[in-house]
Amino acid sequence: QKVTRSKSSQAKKSQHAEEATFYMNCRAAYLTVLKSSLENIKSKEQLSLVLQQAGRNPSQKTVNKYWTSQTTTLNFDDFCTILKKEKPATKTELLEAFGKIDTENTGYILHDELYKILTTRGEKMTGDEVSTITKQADFNCSGKLDYNKFCDLYMTTSEQCCKTAREKLEVDSRLRQQQFGSQAETSSEGITLPVSKPSPRVSRRTDHKLAPTKGDSRTPSRPSSAQSCKASISTTISMGASSNRNTKLIEPDTIKEWQCAQSKGCFYLEEDGEIISHKYKLHLPQRSTVCITIKPLNVHQVEGKSCHWLSVDTALYILKENETQENLQLVSFTEQQSKEMFGWRGELGSGIYWLLPFTTGCRLKKVKTQITGEAKLVYRGEDGELALTKEFRAALLDIFETIDLDGNGLLSLEEYNFFELRTSGEKCDEEAWAVCKENFDMKKNELTRQGFMDLNLMEANDREGDPSDLWVTLLSLGYNKALEMTEACPFVIDIYAEKCKPRIKAIYLEAGSWQLNRAICKSVVNKGEAKVMDGCENIIIYTYKAGRRITSVIENKSENKVIIHVNNEQSKNCLSNRGLAVFAVEVAPKSMMVSQHVMPLNEQEEWLYNCVHSLL
Repeated sequence: QKVTRSKSSQAKKSQHAEEATFYMNCRAAYLTVLKSSLENIKSKEQLSLVLQQAGRNPSQKTVNKYWTSQTTTLNFDDFCTILKKEKPATKTELLEAFGKIDTENTGYILHDELYKILTTRGEKMTGDEVSTITKQADFNCSGKLDYNKFCDLYMTTSEQCCKTAREKLEVDSRLRQQQFGSQAETSSEGITLPVSKPSPRVSRRTDHKLAPTKGDSRTPSRPSSAQSCKASISTTISMGASSNRNTKLIEPDTIKEWQCAQSKGCFYLEEDGEIISHKYKLHLPQRSTVCITIKPLNVHQVEGKSCHWLSVDTALYILKENETQENLQLVSFTEQQSKEMFGWRGELGSGIYWLLPFTTGCRLKKVKTQITGEAKLVYRGEDGELALTKEFRAALLDIFETIDLDGNGLLSLEEYNFFELRTSGEKCDEEAWAVCKENFDMKKNELTRQGFMDLNLMEANDREGDPSDLWVTLLSLGYNKALEMTEACPFVIDIYAEKCKPRIKAIYLEAGSWQLNRAICKSVVNKGEAKVMDGCENIIIYTYKAGRRITSVIENKSENKVIIHVNNEQSKNCLSNRGLAVFAVEVAPKSMMVSQHVMPLNEQEEWLYNCVHSLL
């Protein structure tokens, strides 16, 4: 156990070091082009330049993807997000690209052929631009391009861009001081924030700052940049271990006699860190006392596989639909807790309600794990026929369990289409479903487990055993190459009604909407503790604690936008959805937004939330 804990601790430190380096490179590149991390990128040209300083080589198509006709500015947070998506090309990838042209594997490409390709395909280059490449003596000879040498020079140039930017940041003390909070060493016992992207569920523009490096010294509770702050406010909450947490969710003795409706769903983690989930409509035919709960779904797992998602926090926001879908009113949310289940009990009038699942992003996040080898999905039997491996079949059964939303052991067309939208982005129409009915096992026009298995086997056969498409499906559903579900969290919702039969139906599979963002803010404002910022009565910080979660909301009552600096460096055993111990957020006039969600890193130990919000 000591060895395991030691390895886990080393892995976490390594991960933190990687993230610190990433944000150091982001900041260095950003400040090479702009004067401050608070200054926004104002043009395509600036975006292209700052990406180049970060060692990327963006095409015009790439730039246009992030700078659309609606874009006016991009901030530092946006820039960090883009860098996470646009990975620098590796030498292997470059060589593979050249290898598709050099089919005889000579290591060279004729200038004439290169000219034809670069001026006629893809993002076309001009003749002068191609000539600039072919005239370089370092990697050209006898009318040919030595693409091995070209790749070496490309990688060296890319690395030099990053190195030059870092050196400038390190040398220029004025730039170092522009960061928010202290970049000096902080206690290794301080806040642990492995998530690098802020929660996408709140609409805002945010400026993230570099995570502090780890060391032995302590930093003061007030950030070193306090001299530039007009006003500040500190909030400290000490929380006990989860083992001492009281069970709050009390179900009535007669609940077994109540009528029940159930639906499953799933949180999926996107490549950029955004979280999407199912959204539901609840219909109550008459007024009734109800009990609504949500918890992670404990699907059957292969022995030895981790069940990471069972520790993911879940919540459900209940909104009443009025005249229009846009006009939704917050009724309540599941704040009562019993172990991993969260619930709400109360009276609801007849009508339509929206149930919006939510997770903070503290636990469901991108995590780098060492995978020794890729799991095998298919194999050929003695008869030469393709078959699914035992491990892949087990994963498919878990997937079936998750996407079978009503839990009847069959997949309706609607349920299957949520699966299709997630894995391929397309829907299956009635005609295609009829073809499925002819080829795969169905009951009552719904796909059986065996039919689902056979459908995936057919996909493998269509590719003659190539598992590439199967992996696309698995990865989009949150599995890694070891067939572990690490980037998804299936959940189950139960609705009990005393006086009527409730009906629940999944409507969408999408990212958090503005209705959900507003509901989160309203719930914190209604339930949390409000503190007016000293010296600035227009800024109010609301802090709400419930069970194992603390959420803070910033309200800006002024007529002007404000920039709020947030410092968590004195917190202990904490995990934030923001991914940084020190960051800044921009709050629009007359608005409110979530500052952060915080949870304990280790629930079996006490944790201390100590956050300083300062107005810059």
